[in-house]
Amino acid sequence: MRIELATAPGDPRRPNEDYASVALPASGQGGALVVLDGVTPPEGDAGCAHGVPWYTTRLGGALLELAGSRRDASLADCLAYAIGRTAEAHSSTCDLSHPLTPQATVVAARWDGDRVEYLVLSDSVLLIERTGGAVTAVLDDRIDRLRAEGRRVGPLRNVEGGFFTAAADPAVTAKAVTGSLPRTEVRALAALTDGASRWVEVFHEGDWAACLGLLRKEGPQALIDRVRAAEQADPDRTAFPRGKAHDDAAAVLVEP
Repeated sequence: MRIELATAPGDPRRPNEDYASVALPASGQGGALVVLDGVTPPEGDAGCAHGVPWYTTRLGGALLELAGSRRDASLADCLAYAIGRTAEAHSSTCDLSHPLTPQATVVAARWDGDRVEYLVLSDSVLLIERTGGAVTAVLDDRIDRLRAEGRRVGPLRNVEGGFFTAAADPAVTAKAVTGSLPRTEVRALAALTDGASRWVEVFHEGDWAACLGLLRKEGPQALIDRVRAAEQADPDRTAFPRGKAHDDAAAVLVEP
């Protein structure tokens, strides 16, 4: 089994809001990965005394533990339990009904000898390489569809007809993209926050198959380094429009 991961802040003066982790059970059979991209709120009061890095650490840790230990529960159920557990940890001190309460995108996957199960919520991505070499990107494309319609996405977070992130309501897990595949059909998995997937989606340096090929050949840090080089070559965001000149980035590669 091969496992590699890397993450880097978009601005070294600010905390990295991405979370990336992998767990392997003591049995040596199977494993789980979790990647979260914390949503940076606008300046001002977001109703929480803790902040996004605290939230992604809590949620990511809870989801990883549950995904690894609760094989009787689906990944969607594990995420619901993790959201509820995290909400309970700060419900007495923070306003969890605030629309900007800390939240995150989610990619999770787990595997054993029989199946590979996956979940994607919001605009991070999971790449699945089949044993025949084909690469599939599992995407929750709600934000892209809203933008294609010319709509402002900010007011449409976690409302019907909009897009969804993990925040304080466990029911959001019903909106996640989920599925499973026979273990024998999967050669590799790669999870990327949108700060890393910029290599494909913003800078158009290659397609998803080329991205996974780069991860396999040079590793996740090399992908992030290439994204940083592309960002630095366009500091004013004129050639490649994007919300942030530099974004937190995380990438995980697993060859189970």
